[in-house]
Amino acid sequence: MQRALVDISVVVAASALLAWLAVVLRQPLIIAYVTCGLAAGPWGLRLVASSDFLEAVSQFGIILLLFHAGIVLHPRRLKELAWRTASITLGQCLIAGAMIFGAGLLLRLGLGPSLYLSLALMFSSTILVIKLLPTVTLHHQRMGAYAIAILIAQDIMAVSLVMFIGGQGHPLVIFVKGLMLATATLLFEQYVLRRMMMLAERYREILFLLSIGWGLGSAWIGQAIGFSPQVAAFVAGVALARSPLALFISEGLKLFRDFFLVFFFFVLGAQLDLSAMSSWLLAIAILIPVIILGRYLGYFLLFRLNGENRTFSREAGLRLSQASEFALIIALAARQYGRIDDRLLQLIMLTTLLSMIISSYLVVFLLPTPLGITEGMKQD
Repeated sequence: MQRALVDISVVVAASALLAWLAVVLRQPLIIAYVTCGLAAGPWGLRLVASSDFLEAVSQFGIILLLFHAGIVLHPRRLKELAWRTASITLGQCLIAGAMIFGAGLLLRLGLGPSLYLSLALMFSSTILVIKLLPTVTLHHQRMGAYAIAILIAQDIMAVSLVMFIGGQGHPLVIFVKGLMLATATLLFEQYVLRRMMMLAERYREILFLLSIGWGLGSAWIGQAIGFSPQVAAFVAGVALARSPLALFISEGLKLFRDFFLVFFFFVLGAQLDLSAMSSWLLAIAILIPVIILGRYLGYFLLFRLNGENRTFSREAGLRLSQASEFALIIALAARQYGRIDDRLLQLIMLTTLLSMIISSYLVVFLLPTPLGITEGMKQD
């Protein structure tokens, strides 16, 4: 217990310092957290003795991330936005997936590894795109609406992939389990949880405890029935999105979620073996341009075909040009269930993080963002 307390203290203190430096230097925060893991983890100064406990805490952050993603996805809004961008979302996933799959074959990874490589790397980063969008753009402009719609659809697709990777048995059995779990979750939220929350609506701490307990309890039940706990938490969030208190709960959970996601990115940094990069230099040199340039050109062409002007299409392509944090979740799930090996996991992690870093710099230097370098580009 004392060792765990020391490890947590090291992670929080070091991450806080590096995050402060990142803000001062106007760098993406994800770089600070991953760098902290690299520096303090087993491949660096070894200030953290064991990553097992921290990995468990980071999994808690992933569950909260998916739970929170569900809370802000009301079924009606989800349906409306999905129809508006369905062709762009599906078209881009097919283009990106095909290009990455082809790159995997070119690198002689094999059919199976190339398939999982393409499935993991074909989405854009919800966290990064939203964090780098100015508030006005996010909530009141067409760019924000399109970005949210595309990211929501991709999150659902990614969650579905995690479900099929993490579930046990035949895909039909997984689907039946998911359907039963979703039905039970929706009914329980509507007839039990919602009434419990309404009775305690004057007590904020009880509302947050109920909502967190709801998400974690659903994840535990999902795990108990051989289903993905992350997907179970996402379904619990979608069910809670119908509640009148959903917006209030969502805002209150953001800081809580972000705090635990620090551990997630720290563990990613701690698990990165930079010595493995030397064996993947050619693969990374091929995959990074395929991801960033391929995704940029794909979005640009699809938005142009959808009737948008060149400026809008260019900005959308730049903002959505990176790999997603869900690539890490998909890859970790695939490794956990024996679908890929450690070397391919390292390749996906390195490629994802490097694409996020490069894309962050492109957005910060070329587009309006809260982390803009110049006054003209800095927009809160």
